[in-house]
Amino acid sequence: MLSNSKFKIQNSKFIIAIIGTGAWGTTLAALATRSGHTVRLWSRRSGDSLRSRVENADIVLSAVPMKGVRAVVEQMQRVQISPKTIFVTATKGLRPESGSETQLPLLPSQLWQAAFPNHPVVVLSGPNLSKEIEQGLPAATVVANADLAIADIIQSALSSPSFRVYTNADGLGVELGGTLKNVIAIAIGTCDGLQLGTNAKAALVTRGLAEIIRIGTYWGAKPETFYGLSGLGDLLATCNSSLSRNYQVGYGLAQGKSLSEVLETLQGTAEGVNTTQVLIQLASQQHISMPISQQVSLLLNGKITPQAAVEALMLRDQKPEG
Repeated sequence: MLSNSKFKIQNSKFIIAIIGTGAWGTTLAALATRSGHTVRLWSRRSGDSLRSRVENADIVLSAVPMKGVRAVVEQMQRVQISPKTIFVTATKGLRPESGSETQLPLLPSQLWQAAFPNHPVVVLSGPNLSKEIEQGLPAATVVANADLAIADIIQSALSSPSFRVYTNADGLGVELGGTLKNVIAIAIGTCDGLQLGTNAKAALVTRGLAEIIRIGTYWGAKPETFYGLSGLGDLLATCNSSLSRNYQVGYGLAQGKSLSEVLETLQGTAEGVNTTQVLIQLASQQHISMPISQQVSLLLNGKITPQAAVEALMLRDQKPEG
C-alpha cells in the first residue's frame, strides 16, 4: 500500500482503477494485469458504479478522450477518494473551451490537479501505438511529475519486460509533447497521402518539432524534454505509422475525402483535430509563428486544399533555420 502522507511504496502490487475502455485504456489494463496488479476498468457504458471501481485504489489512471475529461473529473469529485490515491492521466489533448489571452490552455493534468489539489497527478505519454503493444511488441513511455519519487511509484507499477517506463520531472513538457505532435501527424499524413516523398516528410517532421519546441518553451516547458520519448519519440512513431488516427486524418484528406468522412471511419478519437483549433487560437493571441499548424488548421476547416497547403509552406519567405 501507499503511505497517506508521502505516497511511499510499501508493496509492489497495486489496486489500479483505469477510467476509459478505449484502445489505450484496455491496453494499459492488460499490461497492469500481466504484472500482477489488481485492475478495475470503468467507462460510462460499463454499467458499474464509478465508486465501486475507484474505492481504495492506489492509482486512478484516466485514458478517456479529451472531450470527456471534464465530465469524468466532475463525476470523480462526487466520489470519496482515498487520501493515498495517485492520479495518472494518459490523455493527449487541449481543452476545447480554453484559450483566453491571459490563460494557458487547460491540459488534462491541469483539470485533474485543480479538482484534486491534495493528490499527485502524473502524466503518462510516449510513442505508444496500442495495437503494437497489444501484440507484445516492445515499447517505452514516460511518466512525469515534479516530484520524481511520485513518478517512481508509477514507473514501478507500469513497467514490464516489454514496456519500459522512464521518469521525468517536466510534466508540462511531457504532456505538451504528446499533445502537440498530433497536429504535425496530420500534416505528415497529408504529405504521404500526396506521395510527396521522403525529403518533404523529413522536412515537415523537423520543422514540426521546431514549432512544438517554440510554443512549448513559451508556455514554460523545458526544451530538452521535446527531444525525448514524449516529444521526438512520439512524433516519429505517430508520423510513420498508419495505425495513428491523426496520420489517418491527414492521409484521408489528401485522398480527397472530407473531414467528416475521414472521422466516420476512425476507430477512436483523433485528438489532433480539436488540438489544432485550440493551438492556433492561442498561438495567434500570443503572436507565436506556427506555419505548419496554421496550414493544418486551414485544411481541417476546408479553407485550403492539401496541395495548396504544401505550396503555401514552400513559398514562405526565406529565413535562417531555427
